[in-house]
Amino acid sequence: METTRTGREEAGTMLSLRADAEQAIISASADGIVAVDAEGRIQVCNPAAEELFGRHAEVLLGTQFGYPIVAGGATEVELMLPDGGKRIVEMRVTSTILEGQRLHVAALRDVTRRRRAEQDLQQALERQHTTAAVVAHELRNPLATISALTEALRDPGGTLTAEERTDVIDRIADRTTCLQAMVSKLLTASRIDVDLARAPLQRVPVLELTLERLAEFGDRSGEVCVSCAPALSAHVNRDELSEMLVNCLENAFAYGRPPIEVRVAEEEGWIEVRVQDSGTGVPEDFVPHLFDRFTRETGVKRQTEGSGLGLWIVRSLARANGGEAHYEPGDRGGACFCLSLQLAPSS
Repeated sequence: METTRTGREEAGTMLSLRADAEQAIISASADGIVAVDAEGRIQVCNPAAEELFGRHAEVLLGTQFGYPIVAGGATEVELMLPDGGKRIVEMRVTSTILEGQRLHVAALRDVTRRRRAEQDLQQALERQHTTAAVVAHELRNPLATISALTEALRDPGGTLTAEERTDVIDRIADRTTCLQAMVSKLLTASRIDVDLARAPLQRVPVLELTLERLAEFGDRSGEVCVSCAPALSAHVNRDELSEMLVNCLENAFAYGRPPIEVRVAEEEGWIEVRVQDSGTGVPEDFVPHLFDRFTRETGVKRQTEGSGLGLWIVRSLARANGGEAHYEPGDRGGACFCLSLQLAPSS
């Protein structure tokens, strides 16, 4: 009898040690471990599971797990966090007996970062596909024009007058300028996508920079009226502000009509830059898509060339500099594109 009692005690001790060991393994696991009973209630959870769920063990224990439990294989589930956020976890389920009770044990591994990286990669690949299609479409006509004009100049039997030859050369130069502008936008878009290290923000006098950029437009700069106090300075990346201004002006020249006005003022601690043209404005139904990538209003596609990147670049760079870009109807008709930029701190 004594031997039997001793055997039972040893067996009980072994079971207790095994349960303690299993509990220790669960607690020490880097993965979230949740043990669920036959009714789907959580009976055990480790600190990693508390972290994944964003809840303490005393809140989780006894509550419904809420996800299908299927032993074997791996599935992915979305955990809803108390703050409304989501976390993607990979779940592997096994069965065990803990302290005489059969439990389903779910090992939860956070794969949120990996899944988001995969989604970002997929989106990047889709953008590259779209970019390639847009480039092929937009470059075809200018390149064909340059090719034809070049052949006209090279034709030894041609009868072009000196004036006609000058006109052909000017047209080739114009097409080349358009291609260079398009390539520049594509390079800027690529730089934004890969989020390269950017130069620090600096104090940039807005009037000085605006006049510098206007000089690049040659005779067309005479169609632009600038209103800006010389002392106004923005806290921005100088090169990126240059790109924003150039894209806004190019948009006004391409889709609006002169006169064009650039107004810069300080408003409630911000620098507000408004580029307004005297055209017909933007159709109301297209306004929500103005700053989308590769988007152009249907009615102007046949009249002007462009990649549909300019305004997307403007908004992306404005936000990267801690500001914003938006559209509003001009106060005299036409379109008005607005930049809100950080005011440079006083010297």
